[in-house]
Amino acid sequence: MSADEEPSEPSRAAGGCVLTVAAGVPLGVVFAVSPEAGVLTVWGLVVAACGWQYRRGLSDTSATPPPLPETPSGDVYADESVEVDRIARGPGEGLTIIYPVRREVEGP
Repeated sequence: MSADEEPSEPSRAAGGCVLTVAAGVPLGVVFAVSPEAGVLTVWGLVVAACGWQYRRGLSDTSATPPPLPETPSGDVYADESVEVDRIARGPGEGLTIIYPVRREVEGP
């Protein structure tokens, strides 16, 4: 391996295929011995997976963000970092156009 080559990362799809085969072969054997036992095994796995997910709980990534410390007031928006010349209501519902104060910049 030369310095220009990066080590390859294993494919998630390949890992999923390996896990599917690893779980599918024993399940196939159970179904071959007795279809009723195979169905009961599948139901048992589903109940175990649901119980594991229930105990694991919900992730905080889907939680709503905390409220802002203070709401903008008057003609100032965006955490009062921009001076606003005027605000106009647009033709659509909820459409607001904010016109910032323009300043001329002189060149060098």
